[in-house]
Order: sequence, then C-alpha cells, then structure tokens
Amino acid sequence: MQPPEIETVSPSGIASTLPLSGFSEVADRFDLCLCDVWGVVHNGVAAYRDAVAALMRMRERGISVVLVTNAPRPAEVIVGQLDNFAVPREAWDAIVTSGDVCRSLIRERAGEPMFRLGPDRDLPLVAGLDVRETGPNEAAYVLCTGLFDDENDTAATYADLLAGFAARGLPLICANPDLVVERGGRIIPCAGSVALAYEEIGGRVVYAGKPHRPIYEAAVAAAEKARGSAIARDRICAVGDAIRTDIAGADAFGAAGIMVLAGIHAQDLMEASWDERHGWLGRQTHRPAYAMPHLVW
Repeated sequence: MQPPEIETVSPSGIASTLPLSGFSEVADRFDLCLCDVWGVVHNGVAAYRDAVAALMRMRERGISVVLVTNAPRPAEVIVGQLDNFAVPREAWDAIVTSGDVCRSLIRERAGEPMFRLGPDRDLPLVAGLDVRETGPNEAAYVLCTGLFDDENDTAATYADLLAGFAARGLPLICANPDLVVERGGRIIPCAGSVALAYEEIGGRVVYAGKPHRPIYEAAVAAAEKARGSAIARDRICAVGDAIRTDIAGADAFGAAGIMVLAGIHAQDLMEASWDERHGWLGRQTHRPAYAMPHLVW
C-alpha cells in the first residue's frame, strides 16, 4: 500500500514523495544522474556495492553519471579515493567537486593574503594557485575547507576567531557547504557548520558547492561534453542524502531529487514507517520527488 500523500509543497511544486524500491523504476525518465558521493556511494570507510552497481547499470542503459560532491578537493583527488575503495571508473562519466568551483573563486583573489581554516589534507585544493597564506590578523579573506580537528572540534571552537573576522568584514569562502557528513557510522561536522556560524554573527560567506547553482552547471557541462550532446533539463535527476544541500540544490536547479534515506538523516528515517517518513519530509524546507533507503538498481 502506498503511503498517503502529504500536502506540503516544495519550491518546485512537489506535493508528495514517491517511494522507490530501486532506481530502475524511474530509469526511463532520465538521461543524466547527478549523484552525491559521500553518504550515497561510500561512507568514508567503504563503498556501498549496491550503489556502485546501480551507477554502472545506469551507464549501461545510456544514462550519463556525474558524481557531484562537496568535497573541498580537486576531482583528481576524489578519483584516487574512489580507486582506493575499489569503485570502478566505469561507474561514472565525470566528477565535479566543490573544490573545483572553489579554485576558481581563489583565482579571482590571486595574491591576496588568505587565512586557511581546515586540515592539511585539504592542501591539494590550493596547489598550483597564487595564494599567500597568513595568520588570522593579516588575512584579507578566509578559506574554510573544514575544521582543524573534525573528530573533536565544533564550530563553537572557533567562536572568537570568527568574531574577529566578522568585525573586520572579511569574506569567508566555504569550500564544503555540508553541515555534517557520516564517517563510518559517526556524524562529523563539515565546513558548512563553520560558515553557518559565521553567517549567524553577520559574516559574509561565499559558497562553492551544493546547493548553489554553479556546481550543477559545471556538472551538466561535463556530462554534455562526455555525451557529445545537449541534455534536456527535465531529463536530469540528482541523488543525495542531505535535504539542505542535495535536495535543496536539485529543487533549485530544476532536477528531480532522489533522496537516499540511509545517509545523514538515517536516525530520523531508517527505522520509520513510510507514513512517518512522509510526515518528516513534509516538515522540511525542500522535499524530494523520490526516496529509497539506499541507492540500488
């Protein structure tokens, strides 16, 4: 039995979310799948084999697949990460990251003194760019790729630092708009949580990734280049596990959002009935066109 429809309408006019048992149920509706990576394809520790198989089946059916991630690193770094997780390169046509978009924003500020807030593992983001890293008091802008220690720090850890930036009117470039991410079953804060805290005290934030339009435009351009032809916008779906980034971004871009329930919202959704899931989705700022527990074919 299908769950009752919930009369809550998202900005794109979606009044109800259709449960799916697998992507194959809607495969004939799409020519391009923009797929999130962390939380859909892997959990930061291991790949989800059924999701990988689903992506490969999509491509066999003629559906282009672009992996779109808020990882604050260039695409080639993500390729290496997926290789380590034994994700075949046949599972995708292209990868677009918020790091790619972020690098273009940094280029616009070439040579300006920059304070980098985030772990050293994100250094590939600025490799080869004209950047001059400084201390917080000398910076003209802030690049936030994450937290220095995301296992122990929170945005509140940096309250004094952010207050000083805000008092000086420094812009903060957020390389990863995600608030949190799942890492091996744990929820870890991301750069988006720091950016949100900065906005809340009056700071100005420039976001590089989802849900903002530039990363979607870059992803479609990459798909059309790989495909060798234009893709109608009503033939695009976007798969993700986060309402605030994946589903909101799909909604704003005009793509059909497909929600994976077992990601960062798993605590609210995985043990719930479909009636309860519909109620939860109806209370969110955006709602997906479709939902399934995991990405499967």
